[in-house]
Amino acid sequence: MSNDADAIADLFATASLGGPEKAVGFVMWRVLHRYIREADRALTEFNLTHLQFQTLAMAAWLGRSGDLVTQADLARAGDVAPMQVSHMLKALERKGWVHRVRSTADIRAKNVEITADGLAVLRRALPAMIVVQRDMFGDDGAPGGSLLNALLRVE
Repeated sequence: MSNDADAIADLFATASLGGPEKAVGFVMWRVLHRYIREADRALTEFNLTHLQFQTLAMAAWLGRSGDLVTQADLARAGDVAPMQVSHMLKALERKGWVHRVRSTADIRAKNVEITADGLAVLRRALPAMIVVQRDMFGDDGAPGGSLLNALLRVE
């Protein structure tokens, strides 16, 4: 294996954007990982991880009108693999924050119900996550902010 510095320099001079800091994908990757680290740190006091928080919050959001929410609904809404949602729900269920009930309409589906304890922890964790968002992104990440609007256009 070779580590030809001239060939590597040529590659980045001719076939790239000129450096990682000029590539949206690289910058987003770093920002996302920093955001997750900050979120995990803020959620520690609630015995939640970022992924558990997102799953719990999305289950509550989708069920806010009283409609049944399935694991498949959560996977679609979060653009997450169904197995990952299942793992997060198992962890949340062990904590007593959600119940998964077999659907009567579709035997393959499980409905997700937020428990009173799950709602209570979400009520305490949401403000902490808003602080993380505000601290990292300022007004640009707020509703109507330029960063949020740019990301929504890409989504």
